[in-house]
Amino acid sequence: MIGLRPARLDGVVALGAHCDDIAIGAGASLRTLCSARPGLRVDALVLSGAGTEREQEERAALAAFCPGADLRLSVLKLPDGRLPAHWDEAKAALEDLRAQTSPDVIFAPWAGDAHQDHRGLARLVPTVWRDHLALGYEIVKWDGDLGRPSVYQPLEDETAETKVRLLQEHYPSQRHRPWYDREAFLGLARIRGIECGARYAEAFHVNKLIIDLTGG
Repeated sequence: MIGLRPARLDGVVALGAHCDDIAIGAGASLRTLCSARPGLRVDALVLSGAGTEREQEERAALAAFCPGADLRLSVLKLPDGRLPAHWDEAKAALEDLRAQTSPDVIFAPWAGDAHQDHRGLARLVPTVWRDHLALGYEIVKWDGDLGRPSVYQPLEDETAETKVRLLQEHYPSQRHRPWYDREAFLGLARIRGIECGARYAEAFHVNKLIIDLTGG
């Protein structure tokens, strides 16, 4: 399988509708990036959970998923499950972040996600960052909305295991959910690994990608 590497990677934006979305969808990729690039700037924005125990979980979790990074996390308080009714506020928050940073890669939900908050955020991303590489992550859940991603980040065994451990360790408020367990997270990583010739991987959807075949 042919791999492509960004010409540079100095800044990352990670977007989530809820606390734990980023960690579930792209936690292992973030940890891989940050471990390889000490001091990498990571701007993370979560649209809901401010002022609750979930915000505290998120801050501790992303610090663990982004070791050594220049992490800047903002958590807002839009109501869970109501993003379509708060479209203007969500769009304004993304535009505020856009004015502060020009990332080399963006992690966000993908537009085919069945959850209205995830899907709404995904559809806002290209209206704010029009010329950036945006990778749409997936979140396993009851809806059965997993698609056919086209971009893969292979993972070391230790990284995949660490992701599962950190999810369990830092989000105790979510442990009651029937899908929130080791088998679900590691199982999906194993399947995505099979698809890209690795043992484990995280997978992403991409809408547009420009390549340079000159090799310059």
